[in-house]
Amino acid sequence: MAQLETATLANGCFWCTEAVFKRLRGIESVQSGYAASKVANPSYEAVCTGRTGAAEAVQITYDPAIISFDKILDIFWHMHDPTTLNRQGNDIGTQYRSGIYYQTEEQKRQAEASKQALDASGTYKNPVVTEILPFTNFYPAEDYHDDYYDRNPNQGYCRLIIDPKVRKLLKDYRNDLKETVK
Repeated sequence: MAQLETATLANGCFWCTEAVFKRLRGIESVQSGYAASKVANPSYEAVCTGRTGAAEAVQITYDPAIISFDKILDIFWHMHDPTTLNRQGNDIGTQYRSGIYYQTEEQKRQAEASKQALDASGTYKNPVVTEILPFTNFYPAEDYHDDYYDRNPNQGYCRLIIDPKVRKLLKDYRNDLKETVK
């Protein structure tokens, strides 16, 4: 039986993040929700006010024998702009911040090292602003957020914002995809 691990990541809209990570080999599940909230069980509407402190995030359950945390971080950095504070594209507010909420000291070490390497690489002209904090809480989002992209492929946001991220994943990470996706 595989020893599964958990990663909690925020990089803008959780619909985008879920659509990307659920397509990767070794990912057992991806749950959209709210991380680092100051309020217990916040609703989507409350999170959108920016007053809960919560970030739209995903909680990923993965098999480290198939996909490493470093690979997850590589994809995380590649699929959003980690240099914009509290926004991704037109999604603006603290709930859209970039964050890694580590579960273990090893995840913290890997996250900090990968952030430092990304900053040093010159990939971005601005510094990476992704917060790296200890995991405190995660509350699953309402059911209607689950598999949003796959259930609503013709919805405008899905076509304009999520489709390009999924196409980028299919192109740049072809060898890491689940067989059913290739």
